[in-house]
Amino acid sequence: MSRAAQDVLGVLRGLQLVAEACGREHLALTKHLWSNSSLRELLSENVTQTTNSLRAAQQQPGIELQKLQQLLQESGERGYVVAQGLCQLLETSRLRCDHLTAMQRTNNNINSTQNVAASPAAATVAATPSNNVSGQVDASQLDISSITLQEFEEILSQRNKNRNVSLRTANTEKKQLPAKETPPVDTSKLNKDTQYVDNIMRMVASDNSSSTAATATEATPVALPELSKVAKQRRVPASRLGRMASFGGLFAGLGIGTINELTKGALGLGGSTNMREALLSPANAERIVDTLCKVRGAALKIGQILSIQDTNVVSPQLAKAFERVRQAADYMPDWQVERVMTTQLGAEWRQRLSSFDDKPFAAASIGQVHRATLQDSGMEVAIKIQYPGVAQSIESDIDNLVGMLKVWDVFPQGFFIDNVVRVAKRELQWEVDYAREAEYTEKFRQMIAPYPEYYVPRVVRELTTSSVLTTELVPGVPLDKCFDLSYEHRSHIAASVLKLCLRELFEIECMQTDPNWSNFLYDAPSRRLMLIDFGSTRFYKHEFIRSYRQVIISAAQNNRQGVLEMSREMGFLTGYETKQMEQAHVDAVMILGEIFRYDGEFDFGKQNTTERLAALVPTMVAHRLCPPPEEIYSIHRKLSGIFLLCARLNVRMNCVPFYNEIILGKFKD
Repeated sequence: MSRAAQDVLGVLRGLQLVAEACGREHLALTKHLWSNSSLRELLSENVTQTTNSLRAAQQQPGIELQKLQQLLQESGERGYVVAQGLCQLLETSRLRCDHLTAMQRTNNNINSTQNVAASPAAATVAATPSNNVSGQVDASQLDISSITLQEFEEILSQRNKNRNVSLRTANTEKKQLPAKETPPVDTSKLNKDTQYVDNIMRMVASDNSSSTAATATEATPVALPELSKVAKQRRVPASRLGRMASFGGLFAGLGIGTINELTKGALGLGGSTNMREALLSPANAERIVDTLCKVRGAALKIGQILSIQDTNVVSPQLAKAFERVRQAADYMPDWQVERVMTTQLGAEWRQRLSSFDDKPFAAASIGQVHRATLQDSGMEVAIKIQYPGVAQSIESDIDNLVGMLKVWDVFPQGFFIDNVVRVAKRELQWEVDYAREAEYTEKFRQMIAPYPEYYVPRVVRELTTSSVLTTELVPGVPLDKCFDLSYEHRSHIAASVLKLCLRELFEIECMQTDPNWSNFLYDAPSRRLMLIDFGSTRFYKHEFIRSYRQVIISAAQNNRQGVLEMSREMGFLTGYETKQMEQAHVDAVMILGEIFRYDGEFDFGKQNTTERLAALVPTMVAHRLCPPPEEIYSIHRKLSGIFLLCARLNVRMNCVPFYNEIILGKFKD
């Protein structure tokens, strides 16, 4: 064998040895990866579970078959939720694009019409019949709400062979600015669509004049608050599957919106590179607001509760989104109102009323309120109608919303969101029980009777069920509409609200815990507070109130050690907290007790209490070892709302007499 052949064989032998070594190395690496792989454990666990399931199926085939059926049903529902969510997201995107396209086309048509009218050659073009078609506007694409009446008249004039068309009636002509003189309109030559619009304008004008005349002859009705300008009529999803689909669409939309923001941030197109900021982008905040306003109920209530949390607890972007949720709630369409009322009161419910306003004057998270008049007595009443499906979906709605927020990690560790959710679920179960609310309204009416500065409306029992509550319609405006009243009225409101809160807590030991300012109406002529909405009213144990009173007394007496000891006894602290946490807790209590230590007029408008408490929140959130007593959630929510109200009223008030009369005086007794 030649030397060259031997060299070739040597090379091939070397390659064989290298290949064998590589094979052994890869085999060893594969064994190592398999032995440390979670997939092996997963497959082993699945094999074990399958074996156990087969054994159980042999022993109890009926139960295992039922479990399999439930599993398949849940999987189908989850798949349906995801599919519905994606469909809703795609449909929303398509409608938005169509709307933007239509608006752009409308603007182009309007600009084209105005340019033709302003052009020096417009008269020549209009006089030529062959050229008239090119100047017409497509009426099917015209958004009438986006143009003025004069522009609409000019468009109709061009469409009707450039005859001057006027849509003004005798009433509306007086309200218009003087215009250039035009020949009189020959209404006989107007085409059908122009006549139709002219008739509509005349009907609206006649309705306004007739309603004005009727109002002048009748007695002045009770003034009512108005719905938010952004509120709209929209069906409430009543089924569990429909509500789940809404949350599925929200979850999918938030994910896509977050990815979109991160992509734009990476490409330098104005997005964000931070996950939390991308999640809480304006587009995602809009999705949250729209979904919660649609489903309403418990999810909307949680959003309203989170809207009043400090920005150190909930991010400013999320708090801003929930603030929009708190101010806006859609209302049911007429057919859905009719269905609820017929189900609750019977098909002849309208015969008990001489009048019923189909559009509500208030809409909240649980229900909406309509104005009506009783047939027999003529008394004006407020009928609160609960949204369908709300009572049955409290658990699932809250779990869906909070679960989504937990996934995106929007709560700090020390917030104890599970405790907040547990308390919220219980209180919401109370609020959706209108029969319970009617009972507490009557009880509160009796307990507050000795104080003439307050009034609780009467309950109409024959028109009240678990989902419909009818009460006397009382005059007054919500307290958030009283910020521009005279100082005398504002001072009287602040004193009345603060005294009411203290009397609720330390005298009758029963409090209406919802801090919503719309639950208080102020009647300026009688200088009385009208108290409404007792769905979240609850009694407190006497032992708890006695201990809480001692905490307030210690704070008013500047006794820091007394505050610390009583806080441990009540369960605010475990006794194992750091000195930093104990100091922050006592500082917070001492800040709240300032209004009872300051012997003089405390200036609520210029106080910095909120800022000082906010500075303590990060420490307490980071170092808190246990959640506070469950009663504190409702009490402090109410107290913070009252304190903020006094600040917004911008009043100066001496609170020491209230402390001596209600807190200390009752304690001495």
